[in-house]
Amino acid sequence: MDLFDHARQEQIAREAPLAARMRPRTLDEFVGQEHIVGPGRLLRRAIQADQLSSLIFYGPPGTGKTTLARIIANTTQAHFIAINAVLAGVKDIRRAIADAQERRKLYGQRTILFVDEVHRFNKAQQDALLPHVENGTIILIGATTENPYFEVIKSLVSRSRIFQLRRLSEDDLRRIAHQALADSERGYGRLNVQIDDDALDHLVNVANGDARAVLNALELAVETTPPDEEGVIHVDLAVAEESIQRRAVLYDKDGDAHFDTISAFIKSLRGSDPDAALYWLARMLYAGEDPRFIFRRMLIFAGEDVGMADPNAIRVVTACAQAFDYVGLPEGRFHLAEACIYLATAPKSNSAFALFDAIAAVEREREGEVPDHLKDASRDAEDLGHGQGYLYPHAYRDHWVAQQYLPENLQGRVFYQPTDQGYEGKIREEVARRREAQLAAMLEEEHSPVAIQGDRGHERGETPPPAQSRWLQRTLSNVGEGLAALRDRVIAAAGIERHSLALDLNAGTGLLTWEAVRRAPVGGVWALAADERTAEALRNQAAYLDALSQPVILCGALEELPDLIARQGQGDVRFDVIIGRNALTRHPDKAAAAGIIASLLDEGGRLSLAEVVPRHAQRLYRLVDLSPLDEALRQRLVAAEEAIYADPDDPMVNWDAADLQRAFQSVGLSHVRVETETRTTRRHVGAEQLARWFGDSPDRRRPGYAQRLRQHLSAEELAQVQTLFESHLRDRAVAWSSQIVYLSARR
Repeated sequence: MDLFDHARQEQIAREAPLAARMRPRTLDEFVGQEHIVGPGRLLRRAIQADQLSSLIFYGPPGTGKTTLARIIANTTQAHFIAINAVLAGVKDIRRAIADAQERRKLYGQRTILFVDEVHRFNKAQQDALLPHVENGTIILIGATTENPYFEVIKSLVSRSRIFQLRRLSEDDLRRIAHQALADSERGYGRLNVQIDDDALDHLVNVANGDARAVLNALELAVETTPPDEEGVIHVDLAVAEESIQRRAVLYDKDGDAHFDTISAFIKSLRGSDPDAALYWLARMLYAGEDPRFIFRRMLIFAGEDVGMADPNAIRVVTACAQAFDYVGLPEGRFHLAEACIYLATAPKSNSAFALFDAIAAVEREREGEVPDHLKDASRDAEDLGHGQGYLYPHAYRDHWVAQQYLPENLQGRVFYQPTDQGYEGKIREEVARRREAQLAAMLEEEHSPVAIQGDRGHERGETPPPAQSRWLQRTLSNVGEGLAALRDRVIAAAGIERHSLALDLNAGTGLLTWEAVRRAPVGGVWALAADERTAEALRNQAAYLDALSQPVILCGALEELPDLIARQGQGDVRFDVIIGRNALTRHPDKAAAAGIIASLLDEGGRLSLAEVVPRHAQRLYRLVDLSPLDEALRQRLVAAEEAIYADPDDPMVNWDAADLQRAFQSVGLSHVRVETETRTTRRHVGAEQLARWFGDSPDRRRPGYAQRLRQHLSAEELAQVQTLFESHLRDRAVAWSSQIVYLSARR
């Protein structure tokens, strides 16, 4: 680059629009999108560590897609190439690939290829990128306003991590505007600009989450307002309204917003919400959607979702569509509104889907012959008997008679299931009554004294598994299903999203951790392991994931967690979601633990825990028949075991679900809900288990079962109890009861 090129670039930078001049250069300058670039988030960690894989940024205009790519360009050690898919072709792609291959060969340097508007590439152009993304020649960063799952080829999507950017909040836009007013190098800090609060509110409101729109409007307001006698550029509401007069609505008739908006409209109609339906209708009209397209969708809806619950709906929508054709816009909006409100408030039935069940039966089953009595009798009634036996309904009372109309192989099949909504509710009972009569007619004709045999697999030569194998299958299935149900319930209450930053308080085997990793592929997961052995096991499992997907594994106690997080050097990390299984069961101070957890939750964050309540654990004396023991010994045994769970000084058993709820309420969390579940599983009691119960406890801090009993029973009595337990339980499966408390809360 010579001096003339350098001077020309500096001039271009000075004369660039405010939105271009104010583009953030570092993550610290970047405003918004905390769900993907906030402290501790996966993308922020990847940028800071320069460990990027291929990415696609997807979101509305002005939300920071290109800016994030430029920030990566400023921080990475890789060579950075930027092209725009609107202007570039296969030739430009090949040139970029050749450059990347050369740098990799000569210097061992990676190349990041940024493709703006990547959805504008056709399939051939996207295919040209694929092998080089796959072999690591380039790291692709794409930016698009359209849904990449529809607009980018599947093979590229599968090799990229998708980050969805959201519209910026009004607070974000205010911060961006204030940055521009304060920056003396790139913004208006060198000028004396005063903007009224209501003027800035107007700019922010009408910009509709688009940073570029608010900066463009601010630039127009400042540049077109002359300073007063004191050199003050005063931007009031009138100036702001002139600078940005109409809200920008993202709505491409062939794009993602189009389909998303019509989907929201139809779902609002289906949900019988006229307010929401009218809002989405207004959004479409405001953006210039063709009203005839909207009427076509409402006509479909009248048949699909209202259907027989109100057969008049299709007439109303048809009449409104015809009236619109006569009247046109703008008055035709009344007819759009009438059809919308009618459908939203009408009773709903989708029983017309019965047709698709019938089509599936036609595709799936052999073609049934038309019954003879239903065949056309005008040509061959005498020779072939077609039409004979047909009962003419109009000749009977109520113009109906019971006879079969389905092919023989489908006799008794039901496709149409009337709902109890609206008009259909009135005909439901009559349809059912007639079907019962049809069934009676069929049975009257076809019933015969056939011996009905049950399903007896062993009579077909199947060898039943041995008893031990059957028990193992039952036990493993039972435990696995129980853990899966617990995991699903905790995760469902947590509401983990793709961009969530999640923390597992007690990773253990990773039951919750790995599910969180799957649910938050572009957010990030942190997990606390109780000891180094557990942490190492988790790290070994995580090694099979790519570097960006691996959770951050911490090792230590719950009370050490804030310090452990701080040592990671990720800033003030707060989590969207905190989950845990048996994270507090053994903790001696539930209130203190709740305070630590609450301090790590971000505003609006969610907490979901599952805790076994040891106080309600399975009592061993209930597993055996105590009748061989004398009455006094039986009573002392029961009292001795119950005393284990009534110790007020034992943090394992001195709490219940209500105590846990109060602990989290006391630290300021809201919507604290607890639900208890008593779960019964099948457990095998072997010699090792009995030895643990009646041997010395390996944990010196907690006496074992036999040690507890010795406080109430003599050595001889304890021996009797042990003998009884061994005779009743050794190598047997028992029903094992436990209580789990599920706690959810919000910050």
